[in-house]
Formats: sequence, structure tokens, C-alpha cells
Amino acid sequence: MNRALKQAQKAFDIGEVPVGAVLVYKEEIIAESHNSPISTCDPSAHAEINVIRDGAKFLKNYRLNNTSLYVTLEPCAMCCGALIHARVENLIFSAADLKSGAVVSNGNLLDSDFINHKVNYLQGLLQDESSDLLKRFFSQKRL
Repeated sequence: MNRALKQAQKAFDIGEVPVGAVLVYKEEIIAESHNSPISTCDPSAHAEINVIRDGAKFLKNYRLNNTSLYVTLEPCAMCCGALIHARVENLIFSAADLKSGAVVSNGNLLDSDFINHKVNYLQGLLQDESSDLLKRFFSQKRL
């Protein structure tokens, strides 16, 4: 998760919402990225989507079996859908996103009966560090 926090700091430094993600396959980091929708003019360029894309290219397979995705903020509905379709095995996230989070805060998508793949998840790892970075970012935007 420390690597994901470093990615979040990179996003912060370029004016993107500071969310970072790391994708691990069999204990090896295969992708790391941060939010980049503003700089790429791509509304889907969330940190999770970026590492899923890069991980799929690395593995030469869109199914990311035996992977764990670490991210500094609870994924939104779009990212939850990508986790399911990519068959990510484990999701570990830091801070809850009370506004847009779709894992535990709103909708609990990963626990839905209608999905065809269950993603295991754990929340709260380095939560304070992630929350502090997000608070600093948004406090600067509101000046």
C-alpha cells in the first residue's frame, strides 16, 4: 500500500485527485498508476482502471486471476465493474469514499448476488495516510 500512496502523491503533484493503485500477481508488482482523467482527457482513467489495463497487457490476458489490487480509496461503481470483469481476486483499499465508493459505502456491488465473480476485499490499510492526502488536496482546491 505504500507504493500506492506514492502513486497518489504523484497524482496530487500534477493536480489530479490523489488516488494511487498497485496490482500484484503472485507477490510481484506488475502495474502501478494513479488517477489521470484530467491529464489524459479520459474520464475512465482512474487508478484502478489504469493498473487493470497495464496488468492485462503485462499478463497478455484480460483475466487477472491470482491478482491483488491495492488502492488508496474505495473504488467507484465503474472500477468495481472492471474488477469483476477482470477477475481480480483480492481488493485492498485504504479510505472509504462516502460519496462515490461502491464497495462498502454505497451499493456494496462486490457483495451482490447477481455478479459472476466474487472479489475478496479488505478496507482500512493505511487509511489515515490516504485520508490526510485527500483532505490536503481538497482543502487546497477550496481556497
